[in-house]
Amino acid sequence: MAMRRRVMDLLRRESVFRITPNYLVGACSKAISQSTPATICEETNTSKSDMLVDSFGRQHTYLRISLTERCNLRCHYCMPSDGVDLTPNSSLLSSDEIIRVANLFVSSGVDKIRLTGGEPTIRKDIEDICSRLSNMEGLKSLGITTNGIVLARKLPKLREYGLNLLNISLDTLVPSKFEFMTRRKGHNKVLEAIDVAIDLGYNPVKVNCVIMRGINDDEICNFVELTKEKPINVRFIEFMPFDGNVWNVKKLVSYAEMFDIVTKRFEGVKRCQDHPSDTAKNFSIDGHRGTISFITSMTEHFCGGCNRLRLLADGNFKVCLFGPSEVSLRDPIRSGTDDDGLRDIIGAAVKRKKASHAGMFDIAKTANRPMIHIGG
Repeated sequence: MAMRRRVMDLLRRESVFRITPNYLVGACSKAISQSTPATICEETNTSKSDMLVDSFGRQHTYLRISLTERCNLRCHYCMPSDGVDLTPNSSLLSSDEIIRVANLFVSSGVDKIRLTGGEPTIRKDIEDICSRLSNMEGLKSLGITTNGIVLARKLPKLREYGLNLLNISLDTLVPSKFEFMTRRKGHNKVLEAIDVAIDLGYNPVKVNCVIMRGINDDEICNFVELTKEKPINVRFIEFMPFDGNVWNVKKLVSYAEMFDIVTKRFEGVKRCQDHPSDTAKNFSIDGHRGTISFITSMTEHFCGGCNRLRLLADGNFKVCLFGPSEVSLRDPIRSGTDDDGLRDIIGAAVKRKKASHAGMFDIAKTANRPMIHIGG
């Protein structure tokens, strides 16, 4: 009863005229954080400190680490047409620095790490990084998001060194369209990588597909067909704004529209039981070995259950994909700051994390770095 009164007091005090499910999650979390902050980590049983608990009670157990800003593709939604200024190699985190920071996060409750970029597979020491990360006590999952261009030949070793989750980006099944969208060749290499991943036992192989109106929205059902015979989870992603990708609301194909397209073509589409921290709305289809998902960042944000943090290749720490705020961990490391000092910096940044990102149109106006700098 006391908790219920606290939540209702928060709702009245903040003059909520339109109460959404995400708001209620935030309000409940805020009430919990204000009443019993010391018990959150004990109840989740995943953290040794409150370093990764924000002011809304969200426990962050998922860290995305960008290994490089470089990429062997030039996708329209990721990189501006005239390119970007890349951080000098000397200013990027070394493998030892990455492992040191990752250790701090894992020892404080992170149990899932995903490697991103740029294109993470072009980093020469990626196998060593995977091996060292996968051996950390407490880490349960090590994943990667990759464009798949060089993945087929590298994946057997990466699998051996502990990489157990895989997302491959592929926005079209038409080779000529692939060259237009990525400004490079290599469509057949991505398809080969998907087949190699299946042969190595990845289940599911997640395929990320950013849908843009007038470009690839006519292929939605073709992607769904991929799940018929193969253990593939196709993840349809709403087009998101980042610096230089010429985002326009007219290019946005909403989750509702995509879902309508799918259900008109396929019968037996059923919602799966999603985890509270899932970024995707997941569905199975009768008779299909694989599944489909929708990532609805623009039209139905999932901030209330967010458990993600980001370490950029240049050592900046980012608590929200859409938020412009960043804090350097590289500079304190190189100036001799000890682990306790780094934990203080990380914890303070996490505590400043907002309840949710701005609305769709506000996001489009907010200054943010290109996606290739942030990491996928």
